[in-house]
Amino acid sequence: MATQQPDTARNSTLGLSAAPLLWIAQAALLACAIERLANGAGVDGMLVPALVFLLLGLARASFEAWAARRLFAAARERVSQLRTNAAAALARRSPLDPARLPSGQAASVMAEQAEAVLPWLLRYQPARWRVMLVPPVIALAVLTQSWLAALVLVCAAPLIPLFMVIIGWRAQAASAAQLHVSGGMNGFLLDRLRGLSTLRALGAIDATALRLRATAEAVRASTMAVLRIAFLSSTALELFSALGVALVAVYIGFHLLGEIVPGSWGRRLTIGQGMFVLLLAPAFFEPLRELAAVWHDKASGQAALDALAALDADMLAVPGALQAAHAAALTTAPAIDIAALQFGHGTETPLFNGLDLHIGAGEHVALVGASGSGKTTLLALIAGLAPASGGTIRIGGAVLDDASAPLLRAGMAWIGQAPHVFPATVRSNVALARPGVSSLAVSRAIDFAGLGQVQHATPHASLGEGGTGLSGGELVRLALARAAVASGTTLLLADEPTARLDRDTGTQVIDALLLLAQGRTMIVATHDLALAARIGRVIHVGPTTSARQAA
Repeated sequence: MATQQPDTARNSTLGLSAAPLLWIAQAALLACAIERLANGAGVDGMLVPALVFLLLGLARASFEAWAARRLFAAARERVSQLRTNAAAALARRSPLDPARLPSGQAASVMAEQAEAVLPWLLRYQPARWRVMLVPPVIALAVLTQSWLAALVLVCAAPLIPLFMVIIGWRAQAASAAQLHVSGGMNGFLLDRLRGLSTLRALGAIDATALRLRATAEAVRASTMAVLRIAFLSSTALELFSALGVALVAVYIGFHLLGEIVPGSWGRRLTIGQGMFVLLLAPAFFEPLRELAAVWHDKASGQAALDALAALDADMLAVPGALQAAHAAALTTAPAIDIAALQFGHGTETPLFNGLDLHIGAGEHVALVGASGSGKTTLLALIAGLAPASGGTIRIGGAVLDDASAPLLRAGMAWIGQAPHVFPATVRSNVALARPGVSSLAVSRAIDFAGLGQVQHATPHASLGEGGTGLSGGELVRLALARAAVASGTTLLLADEPTARLDRDTGTQVIDALLLLAQGRTMIVATHDLALAARIGRVIHVGPTTSARQAA
């Protein structure tokens, strides 16, 4: 289907672009009917041309409607594919990456800015092809009757694209600036809404409102700048196309009156030939006028494509030669081998300086240490969510790097102490729209994690944004259910799964976690000594961690 979609869009675009050429035949029929009427043929002499004219009009309308429907379906699929690629690119970037696009701006690019690609495909592309096809053919048709009229059309035509190019440079820059300002406002608004309670506590509501008003004013100004350029391009086009049609009309009128003799290949045009040329003159400029009307769609669409391409720029493909090694790491419980690991936050003292660590396949390990010692950071490094500044990490023999991390993460499950909860049902929050996850598997995972016994956390119960109404233990159970429903998981990474839980709830979570870890490699970062004791192997993480202690 992916290979058929570009062909469908291309063929539909070419069909829409070529359909106006039928007007040449219609203009010839109409001119013939007028000439017969002028020669006294009466109404009977016009019936056949009128009937054929009507049939051609119906054929053109039907063909354009069919091609437009196909083009709309192909364009919508193209936009959906672009959004899918952008979402995949964002998913491949670590949430800990400071260079990652802010969520508000990313949402703006994928939602409203991506929608600007649709008119670029539906209106601008057919108009562009129509300009390349229709005017040359019409000029040739006019040339058969009058070389002077064709010369007027050909001389007037270049003025339009020349001014459109000049205006278009400014239009594209204005559209890119408008999209950037709009995306910035979305990111600013989302960030402030998330921290609304903090802003209210600090008494910064008024200052935030003033800044939001200034940002909205910047969006308004940038939008009006784009509209001004769009109206300017349309005005310039209308001026030159009107002048071209007027010159042709003046020439034909004076030629029929005998005042201007040259320009018709040594013969005098008949009224039918003159009407034919007059009817084609507006059609010659019509594609150019349509292109000017949708010129701002080009600028907006190109800016949107650039924004989506920027999101997709970091998509890295795993080389085919490495697929087998990575696939092997995903099918069985992997061993973890860390050699000479280097990592630090900015200019601070490195958390890890030459760390060597080996965790056997199927082994369960507890990482313990003081807060800030690097337990969660080590989990993030193993998951490929944070880039190491030195050393290597191997998972099941496969080297973890930017290219292999997305594939290796497919065999991992992260159980955090504060999992994100979407405003949807419990079933949807457990499945997370992952392919191949059945309703039966979700129900079993919910029962396994103990959520099925919670009245307000049944599979069909709705949850609010952020898990409003769920306790800390219920949130951990939700994370357990998410990990349990993924049948291909071979490596479990748990970050403080029993933090802020009472003893009974903590014991139940530990029992479920150890049951889930059977046959899998598991690494748990914890302060809970009871959990560490039940896991077995304990590694103390901190500034004094050495290769000997971690081995």
